[in-house]
Amino acid sequence: MAPAPHAPSRLSLWLDLIRWNRPAGWLLLLWPTLSALWVAAGGFPGWHLLLVFTLGTILMRSAGCCVNDVADRDFDRHVKRTAQRPVTSGKVSVKEALAVGAVLALAAFALVITTNALTIALSFAALAITLAYPFAKRVVSMPQAVLGVAFSFGIPMAFAAVQGEVPTLAWVLLLGNLFWVLAYDTEYAMVDRDDDLRIGMKTSAITLGRADVAAVTGFYLLHLAIWTLALWPQLRPVVWLATLAVALGQVVWHFTLIRTRSREGCFAAFRANHWLGFTVFVGVALGSM
Repeated sequence: MAPAPHAPSRLSLWLDLIRWNRPAGWLLLLWPTLSALWVAAGGFPGWHLLLVFTLGTILMRSAGCCVNDVADRDFDRHVKRTAQRPVTSGKVSVKEALAVGAVLALAAFALVITTNALTIALSFAALAITLAYPFAKRVVSMPQAVLGVAFSFGIPMAFAAVQGEVPTLAWVLLLGNLFWVLAYDTEYAMVDRDDDLRIGMKTSAITLGRADVAAVTGFYLLHLAIWTLALWPQLRPVVWLATLAVALGQVVWHFTLIRTRSREGCFAAFRANHWLGFTVFVGVALGSM
């Protein structure tokens, strides 16, 4: 008789809880935040702020996963992709998941308090939006817009940390980034559309219906258009035009992945989004030199 498999350790369950083996999630948060740091500083922002925002992004995304899994535990068991998440499967209790999330959020706050008062104040707003997002899926027809604000709030925080204020440029970049989040999280929602319809979850993929592919493509284009208009005076034109060419090529690739609406194609498109964020960041970093 084959030996029984060992039960996973608490550490491995916690790492699964925060999606440690799927870094695409925190990369989607990191690239626009770093782009904002570079724009705000007019170049390299210094090691202190780079470490604060990189580590803070990873910690807060991980804490957000804990809250999201607790809030969605009764829904996730009905969705093929999420049925085996630690909280949903009962391997991690609600109290334990919230405790892990609280520790991670406190660690992120310890980093924020090394900046300035405005950045600290904005961190509370960011936390409130992060906590609100899982519950928006019950009442908002396009909860991806709420996620878009949450995933873009590192932008005004970056400007606050560098400049001590949040200029109009930061809010324009936040708006542009919100459209990017709408694009990739709609791709994500397209993966689970059948399950979400069955359990009554609200998502942009359901709200948009057959207009989903066109809308996702439009969201990508709006993101790039707004950032181009906002950053054109800030960056070297040749560098940014080259960045746009690479980014637009990725948009075309995403269209080819999602146009048939297959689960595999939509999930592959979602997972590839961090490359678009990386492309934009490289354009900002090189263009501001």
